[in-house]
This record gives sequence, structure tokens and C-alpha cells, in this order.
Amino acid sequence: MKKVNDLRHDSIRSLVIRLAIPSMIAQLVNVLYSIIDRMYIGNIPDVGDVALAGAGVCGPIVTLLSSFGTLVGLGGSILMAMRLGEKKKKEAEQILSNSFLMLILFSLTLTVLFLIIKDNLLIQFGASEVTFTYANTYMTIYTLGTFFALLSIGLNYFITCQGFSLISMSTVLIGAVTNIILDFVFIFVFHTGIAGAAWATVIAQMLSCAFAVSFLFGKRVPIRITFGNYSLSIMKKILFIGLCPFIILATDSLIIIILNAVLQKYGGPAQGDLLISCATIVQSYMMLITSPLIGITGGTQTIISYNYGGANSERVKQAERLILLLCLVFTSCMFLVSRIFPIYFVTIFTREQALINLSIWGIKTFTLGIIPLSLQYVFVDGLTALGRTKTALALSIFRKSSYVGFTILLPTLFAAKHAFYAEPMSDILSACITSTVFLLVFSKHLKARELTVKETVKNDKKAILKPSI
Repeated sequence: MKKVNDLRHDSIRSLVIRLAIPSMIAQLVNVLYSIIDRMYIGNIPDVGDVALAGAGVCGPIVTLLSSFGTLVGLGGSILMAMRLGEKKKKEAEQILSNSFLMLILFSLTLTVLFLIIKDNLLIQFGASEVTFTYANTYMTIYTLGTFFALLSIGLNYFITCQGFSLISMSTVLIGAVTNIILDFVFIFVFHTGIAGAAWATVIAQMLSCAFAVSFLFGKRVPIRITFGNYSLSIMKKILFIGLCPFIILATDSLIIIILNAVLQKYGGPAQGDLLISCATIVQSYMMLITSPLIGITGGTQTIISYNYGGANSERVKQAERLILLLCLVFTSCMFLVSRIFPIYFVTIFTREQALINLSIWGIKTFTLGIIPLSLQYVFVDGLTALGRTKTALALSIFRKSSYVGFTILLPTLFAAKHAFYAEPMSDILSACITSTVFLLVFSKHLKARELTVKETVKNDKKAILKPSI
């Protein structure tokens, strides 16, 4: 595999494969170490199931914190890819400089803020009297590593954006392997319980961050981190473009929080903690599907943005078709796996038969709509890569709103566990709406870009030929 990809001249098929596969692997490994983290926690002697429920309460808050790295990283990298496509290197350098400053400011602010408000958040988002101690321990330690987590996540987008897909994958692999090893050592050798799992994550994030920062300060990348030349207008553009993926991730956290709260409320003292433990296992499984999807669509956004910046519509269309095909093949395979093998996944977390049976049912229910979910991810991320942030945002909000609505409504009409049907119902409905909108706006948007570039080139030629007086 090439270490550097030529986004302008390499074939689209080879670019999609070379960027999507490492990004997909990186996301999958990232999920695996999160799953292994929960697996170790679930197998802590005597308190494993309760500790797992506590970690499940922390899960959406952790995702919410991480989404700020995506807000800046993805927004900045898409904008930078467009400028590189336009051959504007100085503006690309300025975008990276402003993004690096924003990541530092966000990291420091969020660390302080979440340390102050975490207790109330945990209680409001589903922690019971039994699980609060475990959730609080994990969340306190994890928040201390927020600075490194956000920098690592955000800066990795700028590595991918410049064609270094294998280096980007290595950033994640370093953290993943470190976390898996330290999890085992801290929990089962030093017997530090859920606190050990949290410290393993923090140390892993520090190493990933150090690797990403050192690479972007090095001489191998065309666009390196610099200081100065800051601009509020550029920061606003970065946030505007990154807003859609940020809301997708942030509302994923909100949905999990709402789901946990609904399960606790309608499940009551008898089943509340059991249902949250089940939801934690099911959501861990869903991450095996959604995270590689994010890897495919997010890792290839730079192809679309770069060629859109260069007004090469045919390459953009070809990339979009191949990305969709890759996602459909992946989700179809995972749909079959979800029907046949969920028991093998569930039993790595628990040996309690009631939780095993409930989790197998939950996985089969959650994954009913994953094939049409491909359309949602590909088209929304494609529109974001083209700078159609408002359209992508509206489509994302529709999916999340419908999911929240179904999550709240279904348990009131049926039993608490029927909240699990909210996922496939919203996936299928939103895929239909998103596909319709995409087909209506995609070609028109590309045509408008071509006309804009032609007009700019025409005006530039006139300016050059115009005789000076």
C-alpha cells in the first residue's frame, strides 16, 4: 500500500480502497479495545455486571467529549482538503494552525467543565445508587485524559487528509494495543478494578496523542502544524463544516443517555440495571457496525472534498458510488452475522443467563435496519464533504429526532425493552428521506461548483489580458 496518496491523479477505485480500508481498520480496532475494556470490566469478580452498568452510563458522556475532537478535526480537514484541491497551500497551513489552537482550547475547557458537573450528569443519565460509585470512579479518571483524547482524535483527521492513511491507522493502533495490554495488567494483575480500566484508557490516549502531534510537527507532511496567523472567520468556517458530524456523535451520546434513563424508569428496580447492562452490550455490538461505517465514509471524505475543490465532478461521483457499494457489502455481511453469531459476542461480557438471552434478542432487534443505514452514512457524509453542511445537518437531526421519539414512545405503549425497536425504525425511515434528498441536490451542487470555477478562471484570464493604463 502506498504511504502517500495522490488525490488528484490516482484512480478513484484505488484511492477509496487505500483510504477506506486503513480508516475502517483503525475504527474497528478502536471499537475492539472499547469492547475489550467493557469485557474486562464485566468479568471483574463479584461486581462485574454492576461495574459494566456503571461503565455503560459513562459511555455516552465519553462519546460526547470525543465528539468535540471530531467537530474541529473533521471540519478543519474537509476545509483544508478543499484548499489543497484548489492548490492554496498557505490557506491550508492557516486552517491547520487555527484547528490546533481550537483543539487545545476545547480540551482544557471541557476537562475543567466535566470535572465540575460529572456527578450530576451521572445521576441524571441513568446511574443508580448501586452503579454510581463505579460510574463516578471511571468518569473522574477518564476526564483527566480528555486533553490527550481530543488532540489525538482531532489531529488524526489532518494526517488522513494529507494522504497518510497508514500513519493515521497507526495513531489508533498505538492507543488500542496499549489499552488492551494495560487493561489486563491493571484489572487482573494489580486488581485495580474499574479504576484500572480508566487509567489504561488515559495512558493509551497520551501515547496516541504524542504520536499524532510529533508526526504533524515533522518534515514528512506537506502541511505541518504552525503557530500564529489566527482568524476568527476561519475558526467559524471550521466549526460550521464540522457541526454536522459533531451533532451526529453528540446526539448519539444523548440518545444513549435517553435510552438508559427510559430503561431505568420503565424497567424499575427489578429490571432497570439489567436492561442498562443489556443496552451496554448491544451498543458495544452496534459499534462493530457503525464505527467501520464511519471509517469508510469519514476516511474517504478527503477524496470528495479535494476533487470538489478542483471541480472534478466525475471523480466525485465515481468515489460516491464506490463508497456506497463498499458500505452496502459490509452492512449486508454484518446483518447475516447478527442473525447467526450474537451469542458468541454476548458471552464475552457475562455468564448470567437472563442477561445473555436479553442481549441476544437486543442485538437481533437493533440490527434490523443496518443495511439501509449505509445510505444514511454515505449520503450525509458525502454532503458534508461537499460543504452542504445545512442539508447534512437537517438529515442527521431528522434521524436522531425520530430515534428519540420512538425511544420515548414505544415503552409507554408496550414494555420497557421495546425501546430497542427505536433503532431499526429510525434507520429505515431516515434512509428513505436522506436518499431522496441526496438524489435531488447532489448533481445540481456539483454543476454549480463547475460553473463557479469556470467563471473564476474566465475572470482571472480577463484580468491578466486587460491592458494597464
